[in-house]
Amino acid sequence: MSRIDPVEPPYSEDVAARLQAMMPPGIEPLLLFRTLVHNLPMANAMGPWGGYELSKRLSLSMRDREIVIDRTCARCGCEYEWGVHVAFFADRVGLTPEQVRSLTFGDSSDLCWESERERLLIQVVDSLHDLSQIPDALWEQLATEFSPQEILDLTMMIGWYHAISFTANGIRLDLEQGAPRFNEVLGA
Repeated sequence: MSRIDPVEPPYSEDVAARLQAMMPPGIEPLLLFRTLVHNLPMANAMGPWGGYELSKRLSLSMRDREIVIDRTCARCGCEYEWGVHVAFFADRVGLTPEQVRSLTFGDSSDLCWESERERLLIQVVDSLHDLSQIPDALWEQLATEFSPQEILDLTMMIGWYHAISFTANGIRLDLEQGAPRFNEVLGA
């Protein structure tokens, strides 16, 4: 059970406006967003940054982004946000069932990762998660594959999804209906 219940319709005008801004047209607001609007000034402040992280303005490709988000959320044990992203984006960005399983339970050495770039994304997520830093040897590899702009987007995205994961886990947010669960990808 969630420790903070998501708001339910009918929404006040300002809450409805914020929820509408957070979702694509015609899609019901996620439980996370319906919970965040309990603190409307915070939810309003998060909007532009969250919008940037999921926009075409981000210097990373959509596939890079989803690898990073799925791995970060899995490492944080955030089944809620991991499930939302796997449900909405995994097929869209061409993640195979084996890659989703690897992002959830494996590591960058799994055979499903043929691209050095994608292995590096996973390694950076793991390094920042485990050490809160990027060791020099990993940095050298990263700097040969990614531009400074991409590295900054990458590190900020990892931090952003740590924050989202910590919030969802801390409030014990209920899982979205229809989103996959960690145990569903074990057999991939």
